[in-house]
Formats: sequence, structure tokens, C-alpha cells
Amino acid sequence: MTREELKNVIKNIVEDNGCELYDIEETTEGEHKYFRVYITKPGGVNLNDCTAINNLISPIFDVEDPVDGKYFLEVSSPGVERKLTKSEHFEKSIGENVKVTLNDGTKIKGQLKSFVDNIAEIGKEKVNFEDIKKAKTYVDWNTYKFD
Repeated sequence: MTREELKNVIKNIVEDNGCELYDIEETTEGEHKYFRVYITKPGGVNLNDCTAINNLISPIFDVEDPVDGKYFLEVSSPGVERKLTKSEHFEKSIGENVKVTLNDGTKIKGQLKSFVDNIAEIGKEKVNFEDIKKAKTYVDWNTYKFD
């Protein structure tokens, strides 16, 4: 199975369980390899969502290893403060606070007002998606009100 076919299988499993595939990440941390599947849904993802999807993906990975060698499969929410790596991530994060580092090292922080034609409007700045080195959402905990 190709990488794209595997991604489509994962996407279908996630969607069949009422969630949306946010991203897939393969990473190594120390001596351990991880294959992470990030999912979202309106109202938030819960442990039951993650467990159900993990239990459906795991047997497929027994046959179609996504990573060479030993690895851990994790299914989770991308979190409140999450990476923005794709244009779709920006489109779905309009109205949220973002931190962006550009390829030239410039840092921009503010509310993502719009994302049209690969141009992100952050506060008073307009940034081309191609010029973004890394980005993530953030919560201003100083203004957050706890009930």
C-alpha cells in the first residue's frame, strides 16, 4: 500500500467515526518512533473517539507498517495550541490567535483575521503562506476566563 493509499484509509476510518483528519505526523523522540494521527470534530475530541479510531487503525498497521522498525501509534486531538502546517489549517483557524515565524526569522503574533489565496492576515500584517517557516495557534492565558 502506498503512503497516499494508507492516508486515505486512515482518513476514511476517522470520518466514519464522526471526526476529521487534521494531520498525520511521523517523528522520532529520543530512541522512540511515533506515528501520530491527529483528529478533530465540532465540540472537541474525547478519549472514546481516540480509542475507537486507534483500535480500527492498529490492525491495519499490523499488515501495513507505516514506519520501519518499532514505533508507537498515537491518536489524539492536535490540542488547543496546535501546529499550522497546511493551508487548510489556516483556513480552519480564522479568528484564533496565532504565532508565526517567517523564513527570514521575523516573528508575528496576533489574531488570524483571514486566509485567502494563501495570504494570511494576522493583526495588521499580511503574509504569504510560502514565507511561513512555522506557525501555531496559542491561547492568551492572561485574558482567559475560567468558570
